[in-house]
Amino acid sequence: MSRWWTEAVAALGDAVPLPLAALLLLAGALLVALAWYFFPAWVPRRLPRVGRPRLPRLRLPRLRLPRLRLPRLRWPKLRLPRRRRRAARPDTPAVPLPAPRSPEPGPVAPAGLADRLAAEGRYAEAVRERLREMVRLLVARQLVEPRPGLTVTELTAAVGRVRPGAHPTLHAAGAIFSDLWYAQRPATAAHDHRMRDLAADLRRELAAEGDHR
Repeated sequence: MSRWWTEAVAALGDAVPLPLAALLLLAGALLVALAWYFFPAWVPRRLPRVGRPRLPRLRLPRLRLPRLRLPRLRWPKLRLPRRRRRAARPDTPAVPLPAPRSPEPGPVAPAGLADRLAAEGRYAEAVRERLREMVRLLVARQLVEPRPGLTVTELTAAVGRVRPGAHPTLHAAGAIFSDLWYAQRPATAAHDHRMRDLAADLRRELAAEGDHR
């Protein structure tokens, strides 16, 4: 390494005179000393920012695919058969009966409203009106108490305990009323005639028991 240094100094001495080399070394040492003394006043506060090179954006062409319109599939509608209501039995459960009117003293005349309904072909309503007339007759004879929510089963049982002979008549009338209004069976003139006969049988039964007393 000493040989390399000696050869380098000899080459520099041949190119640059010794006084000039000494002067350059002195000037360099002076600059280094001044820079060291005034540091960091000579350093700029904000160094220039070297921006990153911006690469051009590559815009690819948009590919628009054609829309495929598929035909709508219409599924056939499935219609399920409706369930038919089963006819309600006259004994169970109890069939609700309209609330009876206030008791009327004296014998009850034949139901004119029921006859008019039957003449118009409204047999179901005629049957209901005849049953109401029968209930009013029983209330007038003080065989049952006029209370709302009374059912055919309760009415038949209450009258059967007091008047056993009237129990079959009321049971048959309640069965006709239940079939027409709760089993939704079509009403006919035969139902109205049968209900009229039962109402007449009930009046005769009550009149006969009253005469025996």
